Amino acid sequence: MQIGGDRCLTTRKARSLIWFIAPFCLALQLNAANAVTDWNLIASTTIITNGGKSPAASAVWFSYSSLAVYDAVNAITGQYRPFYYRTAGPPAASVEAAAAAAAHRVLVNFFPSQQTALDTQLSASLAGITAGSDARDAGVAVGEAAAMAVINARIGDGLENNVPYVPGSGPGAWIPTPPAFALAVTPWLGQMRPFTSRAADDFLPDGPPSLASETWKRDYNLTRLYGGVASTTRSVAETEIGLFWTEHTGQQYARAFNYLVDSYHLGTADSARLMAMLWTGFADAGIACFNAKYKYGFWRPATAVPAGGGNVDLTADPAWLPLGATPAHPEYPAAHGCVTGAVAPLIASFFGTTRVNVLVDSKAFTDGAHQHTFKDTRDLMDEVFWARIYAGFHYYHSLEAGRQLGETVAQELVRNYFRRRANRED
Repeated sequence: MQIGGDRCLTTRKARSLIWFIAPFCLALQLNAANAVTDWNLIASTTIITNGGKSPAASAVWFSYSSLAVYDAVNAITGQYRPFYYRTAGPPAASVEAAAAAAAHRVLVNFFPSQQTALDTQLSASLAGITAGSDARDAGVAVGEAAAMAVINARIGDGLENNVPYVPGSGPGAWIPTPPAFALAVTPWLGQMRPFTSRAADDFLPDGPPSLASETWKRDYNLTRLYGGVASTTRSVAETEIGLFWTEHTGQQYARAFNYLVDSYHLGTADSARLMAMLWTGFADAGIACFNAKYKYGFWRPATAVPAGGGNVDLTADPAWLPLGATPAHPEYPAAHGCVTGAVAPLIASFFGTTRVNVLVDSKAFTDGAHQHTFKDTRDLMDEVFWARIYAGFHYYHSLEAGRQLGETVAQELVRNYFRRRANRED
């Protein structure tokens, strides 16, 4: 079978993502309507547009929803190992109804003030399903049960707990940054119980480099030269890349994941598995990343560059400002490095090759949406890596640490979850 013009890979490839390549090829299904992608966009509206959840943290709610959808669909098809819900559903039940009902129940549970709109959307979803009423009803029952399994399993997981954080002081310490000087967001995220690992600090990287080190001096100068709003080193194309990735990450990736499903004509079962893998990997990478961020509390370029980097060998620029508005949390490791470090190899694992066409668009511009297309998941990671330097948000070493953390999260996820099972009783 051909996927995007490339034969599915079952052999090793060069580069660091080798251990993510799945040992099987994906059977694609054609399906004109897809409840999974419909409810992924509904989730985006519920969680972000209306719910106001922050970029990294938003993936937690996407994970709740996508895991419920995966378990509901999988209870009917029996193709893969369940995540939380382990009861087999009627084989004749509608998988589309199960997916819609599962997502709906999770979103209503966590966003009860939006129930009226969500109920209306569920009614519209069910009305559009061509299966008979018995199949729809059976699907809804499975979806409801799968959703409750996720909800019950995640009780006490640390969601939005009150976790205080007091910024440090002096060279190297994170403090609120311009223009908003907002307090640090979502310190609770780094203390959550992950989905696919034992604890939030399982993948804790070594700390940032000493301010006296050559690594620090090199990386400070790289961001100072390329990341400033008035940079004369950064090209026009690099400026566009830096701004492209400043949109809300969860919102941007929700559309990108849907484009991926649409581009490869995935059926309901494959869509549910892909979404669950990507959102759970995103969430766990974010949890591990924020655990490290609040442990190390390292300063952003917006603070370091005006102060001269805490090193007499470095040049201070009191008027320096980053190209983009710096996110309100400590710098190390880079969050987008962490989450894209997980997402990119998970896409490769799902399709069995890094050569996957990935379309991402951005609404961060005043002249309309911009689109970037990648023919290899490694190219996606490379662009995000440099985008955070061009935006003036991060240092090279922080992005490298984030990428490695994300890849490790993805490696463990692929090794232990969402795998095909030998039979329905497995």
